[in-house]
Amino acid sequence: MPRNHRAFPRKTGDSSRPLGISGNVAEYVLDYLAHSFPTQLYEPFTDSEGNLSSRPVFRDGQPVLCREAVARRDRLIERLASLPPVHGALDQIVQRFGADMVAEVTGRSRRIVRKTGRNSVDRLVVENRAPSANLAEAQAFMDDAKRILVFSDAGGTGRSYHAELSAKNRRLRVHYLLEAGWKADAAIQGLGRTNRTNQAQPPLFRPIATNVKAEKRFLSTIARRLDTLGAITKGQRQTGGQGLFRPQDNLESQYARDALRQLYVLLVAGKVEDCSLGVFEDATGLKLTDSNGIKDELPPITTFLNRLLALTIDLQNILFTAFEQLMNARIEGAIASGSYDAGLETLTAESFIVTDRRTIYTHPGTAAETRLLTITQRERNQPVTLDEALDRLSDPRARLLVNSQSSRAAVQIPAPSVMLDDGEVERRVRLIRPMERPAFSLAMMPQTHWRDADRETFASAWAAELAAVPEFVDSTIHIVAGLLLPIWKRLPNESTRVYRLQTDAGERIVGRKVSATWATVALEGDATNLSPDDAFAALMAGKTVIDLAEELQLRRVRVMGANRIELTGFTDAMRERLSAYGLFHEIISWKLRMFVPTDATGAAILARVMERYPLSRVSERDAA
Repeated sequence: MPRNHRAFPRKTGDSSRPLGISGNVAEYVLDYLAHSFPTQLYEPFTDSEGNLSSRPVFRDGQPVLCREAVARRDRLIERLASLPPVHGALDQIVQRFGADMVAEVTGRSRRIVRKTGRNSVDRLVVENRAPSANLAEAQAFMDDAKRILVFSDAGGTGRSYHAELSAKNRRLRVHYLLEAGWKADAAIQGLGRTNRTNQAQPPLFRPIATNVKAEKRFLSTIARRLDTLGAITKGQRQTGGQGLFRPQDNLESQYARDALRQLYVLLVAGKVEDCSLGVFEDATGLKLTDSNGIKDELPPITTFLNRLLALTIDLQNILFTAFEQLMNARIEGAIASGSYDAGLETLTAESFIVTDRRTIYTHPGTAAETRLLTITQRERNQPVTLDEALDRLSDPRARLLVNSQSSRAAVQIPAPSVMLDDGEVERRVRLIRPMERPAFSLAMMPQTHWRDADRETFASAWAAELAAVPEFVDSTIHIVAGLLLPIWKRLPNESTRVYRLQTDAGERIVGRKVSATWATVALEGDATNLSPDDAFAALMAGKTVIDLAEELQLRRVRVMGANRIELTGFTDAMRERLSAYGLFHEIISWKLRMFVPTDATGAAILARVMERYPLSRVSERDAA
């Protein structure tokens, strides 16, 4: 697991003092206290204008020292000198895992290592390193003789540490970025050491930050620069970051800007706990209001992040936690709705087969075509095993649950809280299920049918669900490929994501994904012949509203944290017939609501409903 470490240890003349940053800092502070701590005695006096002031006291031309100040200085020096030394991160890694396990490629000529003496007692000793040590250490890592690599700017320039196909060590690299610093280009250069061509697999990047929240500001710059690099060089944001950073790592995205404006609104409304508007404005120097209320032009995201660095740690954490919760809520909402823009995405599956190919537009000048492709996608199901589910019990907060109504099993684990737009913090939990991981509000859980279960009951319910999960699942997707710009405005506007894939026949396809509803309208000009299977798939995707005869309407809704297909517009006379077709009903907030099952029987039940109440109109959700 390579770790990128940027440390610049200084040499010291005293070999008994631990090498590293902490030892030098102690020397600097003690030297400052010994020579610069104010110890001179001052006396009050009144000048000729009657103003009371103070002046230093001298005796025989020498300054007089204050005994109390001298005593304070000496006590402080004694306390600091008695504190145990704290080794730098580089030394801690080497001493924790051992020099036989860690390959160090840095500019250090000496280092402190832990060795076991003849009496089996560990001790720290100073080890001299030859100038050729970097070359030997790098080769030891690539030959799989050492599992951990630490490299810095001084030792890592010009070398490659990726999982090269010709190297013996082709393990997955987990690249930890430690002490990123101010220069994003230097960090990006270091990240490029483990992510290069001719590699068995790309690395995982893990930026490391302390519990000082504002430190993530530096990591955000690196993530943004990587995304920008990909957009400039390849016209594809994924090229730079390669999806190795999370959306939350970029604090200058549109989601972050929206979250910051909402944070300003909450500050003005006094809804940010432990930080009032006055405290914020005094600490940051940023004014959010004027005589008319909140300003139209509020401080930008870069100014806000830079001002955070000058605040106390406690205030940093309060403001950044609120900002981060608002941003995470927006990102999760965009991902759940399918509107999150991740740039060009590569679809992966067990199989892609083009089952239909239609031309929907031909450019009059060039004869270039826009094609609508219907593709059958086969994906391998990878359910969570029973052992993996039970391993979650290592967290004392985890709970085994079984649904009293459906007999489904789930493991409840904590999930990050989110801050709602009104400033309220919503505590959440996540349910680990065989094929999904939905998140629920903790306050909603007592209203659901999930109940605590013993280990045997949970195992039985989980095994029953696993047995019902097929090895593969087939689905149909529709891709508009070819010439896109002339018809771009005709394409659905809920997402502008572009996808690419390679079919089983070797054909490479790049285009926009559209819903079955849009595809039906584009091909037929009339959506009333939409099949029940396609209608069910379109409803489950959440982008379609279907109108049936007698003013019935179908759409996907979110109820109790789960997606359901709801039928609205029914009368009391229809209720028994719809129930006989297979729909189920619940009374929610004193109102009867009917739903089409979302399991394997849903398409057949929807076919019965559509046979009795023919389809009259299909529309996109936004338009509806």
